[in-house]
Amino acid sequence: MAWRLRLVPEKTNIDFFKIQWVTFGTSVFAMLASIVLIFTMGLNFGIDFRGGTTIRTESTTAVDVGAYRDALSGISAGDVSITEVFDPSFRDDQHVAMIRLSAREGEESVTPEVIAEVEAALQAIDPAITFPSVESVGPKVSQELITSALLAVLAGAAGILFYVWVRFEWQFAVGTVAALIHDVLVTVGIFALFQIKFDLTIVAALLTILGYSVNDTVVIFDRLRENLAKYKQMPLREMMNLTANETLSRTIMTASTTFISLLVLFIFGGDVIRGFVFAMLLGVVLGTYSTLYMAKNIVLMLGVDRSDKTKKPGNGEFANVDA
Repeated sequence: MAWRLRLVPEKTNIDFFKIQWVTFGTSVFAMLASIVLIFTMGLNFGIDFRGGTTIRTESTTAVDVGAYRDALSGISAGDVSITEVFDPSFRDDQHVAMIRLSAREGEESVTPEVIAEVEAALQAIDPAITFPSVESVGPKVSQELITSALLAVLAGAAGILFYVWVRFEWQFAVGTVAALIHDVLVTVGIFALFQIKFDLTIVAALLTILGYSVNDTVVIFDRLRENLAKYKQMPLREMMNLTANETLSRTIMTASTTFISLLVLFIFGGDVIRGFVFAMLLGVVLGTYSTLYMAKNIVLMLGVDRSDKTKKPGNGEFANVDA
C-alpha cells in the first residue's frame, strides 16, 4: 500500500462551533480595530498613491540594484524604489531600470534639482547610463488611482456576491462576502499598523486574496449543499461541522502548499515583490480562518431554507472533490 502524507487524520470530528462567539467576536474586533487603525494611523502610501517621478534608465552595463540604491541613499528625496525591467525585445547589451521617487513631505512634486542630483549620482557609478524618459505623477492622478483601486476591490467583492448568490442562496452569499471583507480589511489594517508601504501591487494582492478565499469557501459550501440533500433531518449546526470536517484535509493541504510557496518568495524574492507576497501570506492565513470560523457562522445565524432540498439534490461542480 502506497504511503501518503496526511496533514490531518483521515476522519476528524472537530467542533468548529464550540467557541463560536469567541472566534466570531475576535473577527469582528479585528475588523473594527483595522478600521480605527486605517483612519487614525493612515496607510503608508507608495509613489503610486502619493505622486512622484519615474526615471527610466538604460545602460550597456548590467543593472546593479544594490549599487543604485547605495548611490541614491544620500539623495534628499522621499521614498526611492528601484526595479530592473526585463523584456524579450531588449538587445543583449540593453539593461533597463525604473527608478521611482516620491516627493518629500510638504512638497507636491519632485523638484528638477532632485532629479538632476539623482542622474548625477547614477552617472558617477555608471558613466554609460542614459535617461530616456522622466515622467511625473501629480497629486490629482494619485487620488484617481486611490479611487480606482477602491472601486476595483469593491467590484471584485460585488461580482463574487452575485456569483455565490446565483450558485447557492443569499445566506451563503452574505457569509462569503462578509468573510472576504474580513480578509481584506484585516490585511489593510495590519499594513496600517506596521506602516508597510501600500501601492498598486498591494491592491493586486488584495484582489488575488478575494479569489483565493472564495475558492475555499465555495468548495465547502458546495459540500454543504450536497449534505443538505443527503441528511435531511440533521440539525444545521451538526451538518456544518460535518461538512467542515469532511473538507478539512483539502483546506489544510491547499493552504499549506500555498503558504510554503509564498514563504519562499518572501524570503528569496527580493524587496520588489516582498510587500505583495506579505499581503498574500496574510490572505492565505486569514482566508482559511474566515472560511472555517466566520462564513459558516453567518450562514448558521441567518439559517437556510431546507424545505425544497429534497427536490434539488446537490450536484455542484465541486461535489465530488476528494477531501
